[in-house]
Amino acid sequence: MTQDEMKQAVAQEALKYVAKDTIIGVGTGSTANFFIDALASMKNDIKGCVASSIVTQKNLESHGIKIFDLNTVEAISVYIDGADESDAKLNLIKGGGGALTREKIVASVADKFICIADESKLVNVMGDFPLPVEVIPMAVNHVKHQITKIIGGTPFVRENFITDNGNLIVDIKGLKITDPKAMEIQLNNIVGMVTNGLFANRGADILLLGTPKGVRVIEG
Repeated sequence: MTQDEMKQAVAQEALKYVAKDTIIGVGTGSTANFFIDALASMKNDIKGCVASSIVTQKNLESHGIKIFDLNTVEAISVYIDGADESDAKLNLIKGGGGALTREKIVASVADKFICIADESKLVNVMGDFPLPVEVIPMAVNHVKHQITKIIGGTPFVRENFITDNGNLIVDIKGLKITDPKAMEIQLNNIVGMVTNGLFANRGADILLLGTPKGVRVIEG
């Protein structure tokens, strides 16, 4: 089974968590795109979606799925998105696609967060994947200095990339994240940082992991 086939399998499995006649949140990235393709088969069963990025919104609209602004909805039944890394406790690194801030907002509103990924994303200790943080442009140098001072690692600005919010992404290499909840809070205390790609204090509730033998379900 190829990596894409594993992503397709978890995307299809995630449909089981979509409640009829509700508004759901949809993430950004390659695995989320497979979910959007699968969701099209039951688009008439839901009210619509809150998208975590402009790219996701356009993808949903191309399938004829109604889009809601988050400020106009009272509840999101479930948020479904991929991850760049996950540990066994369902702490996540997200933001490889640069949509981490909106993803974190939608995830925080949703009643349940279902993460969908292939088995390569599950690791013992997160940090091999560079941790993304979204930064106000004028604060980039300050934020980089503070990152090095507070948590270590090597921060660098992602080239030729602007977020949907008009900000920059700084990726942090060389971390070994043994306490993701504490690190998430430490990073958010840096002035000039919008948010960081650790989804730990609000991690996934369920991880659907694609494997060659089928979908493995891990609950937090």
